[in-house]
Amino acid sequence: MTHGSTAQEDVEVLVVGAGPTGLMLANWLVKLGRRIAVIDGKDGPTVESRALGVHSRSMEIYDQLGVVDRVLAEAVHAESVRQGYGRRAFTPIPLSGLGQGLTPYPGIYMLEQSANERILGDHLQVLRGTVRWRHRLTALTQTGDGVLAAVEGPDGPTTLGARFVVGCDGASSAARTLIGTDFEGTTSRQSFYLVDAVGVSGLTPASVNIRQGATEFLLAFPMRPDEDGRNGQRLIGVAGDETPSITEDAARRRVAEVFGVTYEDYRWFSTYRVHHRIAAHFRTGSVFLAGDAAHVHSPVGAQGMNTGLQDAHNLAFKLDDVLAGRAPEALLDRYEAERRPVAVRLLKTTDTVFRGLTSGSRAAILVRRYVPRAVLPVAMAVLPRLPIGRRLAGYLGQVRIHYRMVGSPEGRRRDAVVGRRLPWTGTNFEVLRAATWQLHLYAADDAGAREAARAADELGLPLHTFTTTGSTPLRSGLLYLVRPDGFVAGAAAPAEAPTAFRAAPELSPQEGRP
Repeated sequence: MTHGSTAQEDVEVLVVGAGPTGLMLANWLVKLGRRIAVIDGKDGPTVESRALGVHSRSMEIYDQLGVVDRVLAEAVHAESVRQGYGRRAFTPIPLSGLGQGLTPYPGIYMLEQSANERILGDHLQVLRGTVRWRHRLTALTQTGDGVLAAVEGPDGPTTLGARFVVGCDGASSAARTLIGTDFEGTTSRQSFYLVDAVGVSGLTPASVNIRQGATEFLLAFPMRPDEDGRNGQRLIGVAGDETPSITEDAARRRVAEVFGVTYEDYRWFSTYRVHHRIAAHFRTGSVFLAGDAAHVHSPVGAQGMNTGLQDAHNLAFKLDDVLAGRAPEALLDRYEAERRPVAVRLLKTTDTVFRGLTSGSRAAILVRRYVPRAVLPVAMAVLPRLPIGRRLAGYLGQVRIHYRMVGSPEGRRRDAVVGRRLPWTGTNFEVLRAATWQLHLYAADDAGAREAARAADELGLPLHTFTTTGSTPLRSGLLYLVRPDGFVAGAAAPAEAPTAFRAAPELSPQEGRP
């Protein structure tokens, strides 16, 4: 891209922000062979732990990227949830059965944001990608064939020309501000403190601890031990209305007095207010927003970083299909259509739970005091055996997300497979590491297998056959069209598949594209 007589560097995608979302996007784009630049105004990678939980779907994406072994080696697998009131802890509720059989990575893993960034940053270097630290985005100008980005770096101002720009630069996103997109929502009046404590006593290690009080609550998440082997916990509590200046010493006294929790030292202390906000649009022309630049919410459920990682995963393959000429640019509208509803639902859910945890009403206090010890142990013992338990595990692990696929009739009941992440049979996820469009056939007879092979040849796609559907809603003999991100785009009888699957814009014949 050349404008006037000024030379500039041109890339296909400019990624603004090198947090988990930006690094995930950069990893996939470089892996897919795209020319990119990654800029970040910070001096270097995040040092503070910040976000913490990694859910099942994010672990599956790490597997597809090829870094899951390192994540597993560094993460703490939460074994249970332990509720309590004041200084008293109730019976622990095991997490081991939740999600079993739904995913190769059931439960929740604790790995701080800085470690996620380090793993993704190291892998980006392996792929020969780089991050330009101390490079700050100062202006965006959309042109007929892309975007001109003004960047201030250590050597002065420069201009980058990009076909697309993705703002992954956090809640105070410069990219979002520069394109004039509203960040709609609210900010809590209450402020909160966060302590990454070591040498913790009074809490169950390797468990998510939730302690309630009349006017207080404490969330505690297990973290890796320090270099001396001392137990680590992330402690989150209420600082109070309009009180953002609580000190670490005051927070230490409060958790000791109210909950009987003590610690020897801390690695990080911070105060903050909880925001529930979402960008009015995730796409404006050639500029996209992802992660905290697009949505922020309470830490309840540890969903935030995971949603950003999945934003990046979703968008990377759409950008690749468009840049490679396999799909029309209109495909990129699907990013907002698919990911913004996920963020909206997440904001509503976390806001509701957050208000329940922090409400000072008498009814809320009574619920917090008595329901966890009376109801939850029984519910958690029964739920894993019931269909609703699998659904709950799917929601918590973010493996039940549904997208409406192109060609799906409006108002039709959601399909159990199409529009969802491919159900795991125990043997069918290894082929997803190829990160390509592909066909899957399960438990078919010989005639069906021959017809499926003809369909694969006509569509020019790899075909993978499996002998069983496992305990999944996959149907024997149907041919499934699977996207590079692992979501199922369509299902059809093998003889009908070539016609049915060409409804996907990425597979449409050239003359049929808008």
